[in-house]
Amino acid sequence: MAAMTTAEVLAWLEKRGTRANRDGMARYGIVARKVFGVPMRTLLILRKRIGIEHGLALALWKTGWYEARLLAALIGDPVRLTRRQMNAWAASFENWADCDTACFHLFDRSPLAGGMVPEWASSPKMLVRRAAFALIASIALHDRAAGDREFRRYFPVMAKGARDEADLVRKGVSWALRAIGGRSADLHAGAVTLARRLAEAADSASRWVGKDVLRDLERPLVKARIARKAKAGARKR
Repeated sequence: MAAMTTAEVLAWLEKRGTRANRDGMARYGIVARKVFGVPMRTLLILRKRIGIEHGLALALWKTGWYEARLLAALIGDPVRLTRRQMNAWAASFENWADCDTACFHLFDRSPLAGGMVPEWASSPKMLVRRAAFALIASIALHDRAAGDREFRRYFPVMAKGARDEADLVRKGVSWALRAIGGRSADLHAGAVTLARRLAEAADSASRWVGKDVLRDLERPLVKARIARKAKAGARKR
């Protein structure tokens, strides 16, 4: 199938956008300057049609249309990403949804991903800080080959980020810590230890993160899953 042009993609999206979807996005706190009102399930259909098209992804992001940006994250090539491209996209995030989609579907698969976290975590831009922790969470959920040591290095970054007063950032820290804590028994223990320390912190933001993480990681279902992983790992050794 012939590749679609940027104009063709925008026309396709415009045809499928609805007022109901635009109103629904607003209820979830998704605010953008240019919105068609196309749901993710429809974007996934178009992604299947297009495949990986990095040049088109870059062009779509530049259009500024919300759905075009989500699609860009779905069809981009993580191997071809550069630090400049990742920084440019991060700097232009408009809401938690384009931030999380880029991190969850594209950035986390880039070999540059881990190196972006410290820089983004200290950014003056709230959504870039959010991206640092969304990226940690996405890597933790997707990279099955990574060892525990690679994730322990993020604990100090998350401890500092937990003090962030921005709601989206502290929720990102919680997501990241919960995702790491679900990977192995050792990381679960480390995440719970940090969460307990945060839950007793002097600042309210850290306390919120700590309690939110503990509610999840100390659930019987999560503990049982971690125990099964530990047993499976012991058998392999």
